[in-house]
Amino acid sequence: MAAKQPDAEKKILQTGTTTVGLVCTDGIIMASDRRATMGYFIASKDIYKIYQIDDFLSMTIAGGVGDAQALIRLMQAEASLYRLRNSKSMSAKAAASLLSNILQGYKFYPFYVQLLVGGYVEKSELYSLDALGGVTEEKYVSTGSGSPIAYGVLEESYKEGGTVKDNLKIAARAIFAAMKRDAASGEDIDLVSITKAGFRRYEKNEIEKLLQ
Repeated sequence: MAAKQPDAEKKILQTGTTTVGLVCTDGIIMASDRRATMGYFIASKDIYKIYQIDDFLSMTIAGGVGDAQALIRLMQAEASLYRLRNSKSMSAKAAASLLSNILQGYKFYPFYVQLLVGGYVEKSELYSLDALGGVTEEKYVSTGSGSPIAYGVLEESYKEGGTVKDNLKIAARAIFAAMKRDAASGEDIDLVSITKAGFRRYEKNEIEKLLQ
């Protein structure tokens, strides 16, 4: 008779993860690592955990990759419909409310995710959502297995009332610190900002300069 497979081999692809979000006077910043895990196995060294939803709206993912990617596709479609109907971008508050309602509707068969939604339409907004649709508005926040380490950097260094330029280095340092101590976070740093100029993803050499 075949031996029963251990539970560790049945685990779905997870992001492991450290993600960070910061509110600034002129926009928002989101940052994450690039590692995906399956139990103790590193399943990918090049996965994105920050997704552009619209020109002025983005999301980070932590948890089950399949669940998160399904929600990303849904939110991208909803944001496109909103723009067509209203001739403007969906605000982060509206996106968080919509996403909260979706998650609440699946609470008996939940999406295994923890999400950040941020954007800059008329002002900088950042929201954290749990798997059951709970929403909190934040000034700075971190999710995932490396978040306790990232919070150590954020709580000491985050500049409330600072600009995107003031806080970019802090977001990168928070992810870098988590990658040093959290086994499920690693590889490279992904760094994004949203300002009145729109969505911007920073190049690897720009991030390296921030960490020097």
